[in-house]
Amino acid sequence: MAKIPPIKFGPSGGVAGAARRVALGLVLLAATFFVACTTVTRIDAAHVGIRVKLAGSSRGVDDIPVVTGWVFYNPLTEQIVQFPTSVQNVVWTASAHEGRSVDESITFSSSEGVNVGADIGMSFHIEPDKAPHLYLRFRENDLMRLADRYVRNAVRESFNAVASKMPVQEIYGSGKTKLIQDVTKELALVLDKDGIRIDQLTINGALRLPENVAAAINQAMEATQKAIQAENRVRQVRAEADQAIATARGAAESARERARGEADALLIRARAEAKANTIIRLSATQAVLQYRALERWNGRLPAMNQGPLPMLTFDMKGALDKDAEQKLAELLEETAPGAEAASPGAEAAPGAGGDPGDRGAKPAEKAPAAAP
Repeated sequence: MAKIPPIKFGPSGGVAGAARRVALGLVLLAATFFVACTTVTRIDAAHVGIRVKLAGSSRGVDDIPVVTGWVFYNPLTEQIVQFPTSVQNVVWTASAHEGRSVDESITFSSSEGVNVGADIGMSFHIEPDKAPHLYLRFRENDLMRLADRYVRNAVRESFNAVASKMPVQEIYGSGKTKLIQDVTKELALVLDKDGIRIDQLTINGALRLPENVAAAINQAMEATQKAIQAENRVRQVRAEADQAIATARGAAESARERARGEADALLIRARAEAKANTIIRLSATQAVLQYRALERWNGRLPAMNQGPLPMLTFDMKGALDKDAEQKLAELLEETAPGAEAASPGAEAAPGAGGDPGDRGAKPAEKAPAAAP
């Protein structure tokens, strides 16, 4: 059986050398890990990084912001500062249940010098390319601390600048929306140059006024409401009166039209009766009357009679003259079916002498009087 040669430990080989190499590798690995941890940082999403050089001839804030992702830098001569670019919300209120427990509300003055308190809410964000300028000016990357100091002062000054040109009644009433719009424009002129963009500015809740001012404004508003109600009642009464007048006028017009229709109908009937009477008068000759009497006679003579018999004394020579015959023919032609449709307006012609019966009466004057 072969023998295993013994292991020799020398100054440059063997187990001791291997241990030293392993230890050196671990040290190098730890050093590499340490260097990587201290020279590499990560810019989170919705953030922007700023490279600040702490030493050298070009020390200061780099004008070019660092984008999101892993960034290599020298921790001995450089610093990476992160700014959030997402929308930030801040509230300055007097309520202890929102924001901080202290009164942070904004107070501003109207054109009359009345102090008005308001709870203000604001949403804003920063422009990524303006982040180096913002950090260089304020040396602050905590936007909430920046909002509570610089931004809050700018908001208060903007409210005072705009509200000082408005009466308190307008601020407290319909001018609140205009106040917010004007303050937003004024504030944008101040903050835009620093890369701070306003997303929304609001007045949360009701404005706070001195009690005497609030009472006077409420009384004025109540009087205005009463005046509006009174004006509406006047308009309603006026409308009802106009409606009643229109109804009365309509009823009167209807009555006039009805009376005019009845009068026209009566006139038409009178004209028709007059025309019929004229025709009867012109056609009632002695011969016709005798014929009618004979038709109605029952053949009996009066039991007692002191004079001549009526039927035996008719003058059979009675006849219509030419003028009466012509007039009768004209009247019969006018009363024939379709005669009025053929000559409309013949009866009512203003130059025709008025009533047809009157026109027929003139030639009838020459006719002999009918026997009773």
